[in-house]
Amino acid sequence: MTSASGCVVIGRSADVAKTPDGFVSLTSLKHGPPDAAAALAEIRRIYFKTTRQTIDHDLTHAIELLKSLPSEDDREKATVYMQGLAEMQRNWAKKKSKSRRSGKVDK
Repeated sequence: MTSASGCVVIGRSADVAKTPDGFVSLTSLKHGPPDAAAALAEIRRIYFKTTRQTIDHDLTHAIELLKSLPSEDDREKATVYMQGLAEMQRNWAKKKSKSRRSGKVDK
């Protein structure tokens, strides 16, 4: 791959593919805020499908969905999933920092 100046660029494709932590897809913005039932269903789906590699992005997305909920009652219904996501993030962050200190690699 060459840059505009004609120099060869090596190993930068991984940087291009990363999305910022607060990423929200344009399709969700075009359609407006989701209805409460759809937002709760998406938060639930995120909770069950998240992995160690996706937890940061998933938690950020769930927070954005939580902000879009119109009533306090709807936000209360999402509390269990949000607490679970936060706990997963803490636990996986602890394991990650322990493995870095000991020199082990998580799989």
